[in-house]
Amino acid sequence: MPLVNTTEMFKKAYEGGYAIGAFNVNNMEIVQGITEAAKEVNAPLILQVSAGARKYAKHTYLMKLIEAALIETDLPIAVHLDHGDSFELCKSCIDGGFTSVMIDGSHLPFEENIALTRKVVEYAHEKGVTVEGELGRLAGIEDAVNVSEEDAAFTKPEEVEEFVSRTGVDSLAIAIGTSHGAYKFKGEPSLRFDILEEVQRRLPGFPIVLHGASSVIPEYVDQINQFGGNMPGARGVPEEMLRKAASMAVCKINIDSDLRLAMTATVRKKFAENPSEFDPRKYLGPAREEIKKLVKHKLINVLGCAGKA
Repeated sequence: MPLVNTTEMFKKAYEGGYAIGAFNVNNMEIVQGITEAAKEVNAPLILQVSAGARKYAKHTYLMKLIEAALIETDLPIAVHLDHGDSFELCKSCIDGGFTSVMIDGSHLPFEENIALTRKVVEYAHEKGVTVEGELGRLAGIEDAVNVSEEDAAFTKPEEVEEFVSRTGVDSLAIAIGTSHGAYKFKGEPSLRFDILEEVQRRLPGFPIVLHGASSVIPEYVDQINQFGGNMPGARGVPEEMLRKAASMAVCKINIDSDLRLAMTATVRKKFAENPSEFDPRKYLGPAREEIKKLVKHKLINVLGCAGKA
């Protein structure tokens, strides 16, 4: 099966009351763990590439890894640019075979965000590529995204209709209380479902995206801390909140930190058990299996998209 854009998968997800998992990829083991899990449960996938991952692994290598995953799984897979910050970056990814891009103009004034997003949409749609825009700003640090709590802002529902109609975007990322990275909440976890409900009322049938949605699995944090790490107080989004969002207008849920934590916790454990280990297969292989286990859990128990490929 060739790569697909997100149009059909989002339509099915909205109508079916589930969400598609958008998992960030950085290397071969992560790609394999995610796609093998999806194949086993027959789930559609979005593989996300940030600007940092593209620089680290190189565009061609990542695309060839994803090409291999298509051959191995025969699943509907979209390749998506996560947090594109310029027209030039989005254009490069579109020209390089991505089937979906995000243009993140959330840091710009409203009119400038519209103008930049519209420019990307016009180019992308000519190539059959879907576009995700963003209104509102999530706090936290992840890859090149670094927003302080002071600069974070919830999405204003009264702006969404104008933004979508004037830009022509295919999906919209909103800020309702999630954040990037592993430190999402200082107090009791809470999401602004009232904002999501109002956005859904104003944009009926339109796919909404949730960034910063890792659950920061305590098991991984504890394991990292046990074997030399220092992550006190790391907390993520409770899975029941993600399930609720997926049953509403949210059709795409982004997961990155949980993958990093799963891989890091496993590698740390393997080195603690055998400090002299020097065969990468002996620690990256188990890390790949842990990612596979994590992704299967997300697809089945959180996103609800198992069996929907």
